[in-house]
Amino acid sequence: MAKILPVIMCGGAGTRVWPESRDSLPKQFIPLVSERSTFQMLVEMLKDPLFEKPVVLTNVDYRFLVVDQLSAINAEADIVLEPMRRDSGPAVAVAAEMAARRSPDTVVVVFAADHVVQDRPKLIQHCREAAEAAEAGAIVTLGIRPTGPATGYGYIRAGQPLKEGSPVRKVEAFVEKPDLVTAQKYVAQGYFWNCGYFVFRADVMQGELDKFEPAMREAAAAAVEASRPDLKFIVLDADSFGRAPKKSIDYAVIERSDRLALVPADIGWSDVGTWEAVWELSDRDSDGNSVRGHGVVLGGRNVHIRSDEHLTAVVGVEDVVVVTTQDAVLVLHRSKSDQVKALVDHLKSTNRREVAEHKRIFRPWGYYQSIDAGARHQVKRIVVKPGDRLSLQKHFHRAEHWIVVKGTAEVDRDGERHLVHENESIYLPIGCVHRLGNPGKIDLELIEVQTGSYLGEDDIVRIEDVYNRG
Repeated sequence: MAKILPVIMCGGAGTRVWPESRDSLPKQFIPLVSERSTFQMLVEMLKDPLFEKPVVLTNVDYRFLVVDQLSAINAEADIVLEPMRRDSGPAVAVAAEMAARRSPDTVVVVFAADHVVQDRPKLIQHCREAAEAAEAGAIVTLGIRPTGPATGYGYIRAGQPLKEGSPVRKVEAFVEKPDLVTAQKYVAQGYFWNCGYFVFRADVMQGELDKFEPAMREAAAAAVEASRPDLKFIVLDADSFGRAPKKSIDYAVIERSDRLALVPADIGWSDVGTWEAVWELSDRDSDGNSVRGHGVVLGGRNVHIRSDEHLTAVVGVEDVVVVTTQDAVLVLHRSKSDQVKALVDHLKSTNRREVAEHKRIFRPWGYYQSIDAGARHQVKRIVVKPGDRLSLQKHFHRAEHWIVVKGTAEVDRDGERHLVHENESIYLPIGCVHRLGNPGKIDLELIEVQTGSYLGEDDIVRIEDVYNRG
């Protein structure tokens, strides 16, 4: 059997585990249940001879996060950038198109970057079983045995084996998310959860797209044909990709195809879709309490605390989740975890900044973090990775003072180059053309004090940028 091409879908926002997951740093890049993110955990699982080098399909806004997280685990991938979000249907169509250009009979497996799989050997075994059926023309999903009557997943009724002795079974019905009573009936009848992992031959998926969603197939093919390289990325053509109908692959193909098959998969799977799920996957003490970071529980049971910086203390309560970040605190009963999305929708309607951005904002060169802000001043902590540099830029409305607290800064200011060492500072007047770089071997850390009449991030005129940002 030939190797399988793994495609990792890595573009979602993950609002159900706010306030840690936000638009600027979604849940697939957060260490929710281990020291590594769910994206990194998946990539590590795919380091097996069964798989080719992964393809990561992600939003253009997350491209440098993907690069950083791959680098941190010494992994490589082909990174394909979607110019806008079009749901999973167009993404799978792009994956099939790219795989078919290698060879029409390439077997592809599609994964979600924000899920957790606890049993790697079984995952690899089931992928091999599914690939054998996919080579024969089936579209195979991994069916998860339910642990309860969940209402947040689609359900699948499996039929007879595809062939004698095979673990792969025909699919008799594919149904969308049920209500509780229906879910209880499905569990009792032996249905499986749809985890959204699909294994297929590239030309087979293209044929089904031609049958059910020809406009999606055409848009994906055109987007790949007109794609262009940009630094370490492959950028899909925006005009072509934008023509693709915004639809999930479930609605576009899976629920309509007569080629669907299923491998029963007991792999310790979770979509980590709620804070309750995070608690269930976390290490807990004898009272069921789980603490990540700076937290204390006294007289409490089944409490989950997450607090990376601030001390968070909980006394005498049960079944509570407390998530403390730099700028937001969430307290909820575990049984109400599914209501976080509604909370986020409410916060969006009131234009709360905390919905989309953390105080720490990641950039390709490192990050900056807001410390203090007033009407005419703003204070930030800036960290630049070794060998990296910011764009050559200027501002119309603000001056900046940079104070180096660690490392050495290389500062270009109006054509002159300055080396600024620890405990030294430099002043950048309004309108000067400047660039900050880190020529050293350790992180550069500095405190930036901005003063002026307007301090927004859009008061940046980029003159030259090694990261090809606009």
